[in-house]
Amino acid sequence: MTKQNPIEHLHPLISVQELAEYLDVPVQRIYDWRKAGTGPRGFRFGRELRFRVSDVEHWLDEQAESPEGR
Repeated sequence: MTKQNPIEHLHPLISVQELAEYLDVPVQRIYDWRKAGTGPRGFRFGRELRFRVSDVEHWLDEQAESPEGR
């Protein structure tokens, strides 16, 4: 019987810097979106802010424009 890794089912987390680099936007824009309540859901761990990759993907899907535009 193999022992399962207890964290293998957790979603990967990325930092504000990693998210900004991925989206090719300034770090401040991530904070602005967060303050406005329009960015992806994040989690604060002390002074550190992290985002689940799955939440970012879901948020990106919501941002997609329809073929006709918005």
